[in-house]
Amino acid sequence: MTADLTFVTSSAEETRRLGDRMGELLREGDVLLLSGELGAGKTVFVQGIARGLGFDSSVSSKSFVLLGEYPGRVKLYHADLYRLEDPDQVAQLALDEISSDGVLAVEWPERAGDRVLPEEHLRVDFEVRGENSRTLRVSAEGQRAQEMVKAMSDGGAQDSSRVVAEGGS
Repeated sequence: MTADLTFVTSSAEETRRLGDRMGELLREGDVLLLSGELGAGKTVFVQGIARGLGFDSSVSSKSFVLLGEYPGRVKLYHADLYRLEDPDQVAQLALDEISSDGVLAVEWPERAGDRVLPEEHLRVDFEVRGENSRTLRVSAEGQRAQEMVKAMSDGGAQDSSRVVAEGGS
């Protein structure tokens, strides 16, 4: 069973605030898979997640560094797989082992193939709608991820952006 929620943000700060709210809900062992084209807002969203987890310094794009680690209420591991071309390269990173004591946020998860990343996760697909506008489609795989989508849909994230559609299947 999956749960889905769609948000529209109209600025980088709204995207960051939505990530912040999600970060407040995250706990050790949670995994987020972030997909979207270059410049779609994935790293801005991760900046918000880090802020929501209590990290108060800067988070930058990891395009040239595969994994960043940020301390907070819960440690955040930020992986960017953009430069990897083979799922075996991703498997060698052992992201599930490295991040077992924190939250794992993975940009470009499609580079990992189907067998490397955890089956239970929260997926956020980013779509550019305009210069500053983004659509973020959140889908949940697994019980914990579904709980997070429900918490966000129950009003927690709505002050950060507009919920435009929601549904479950």
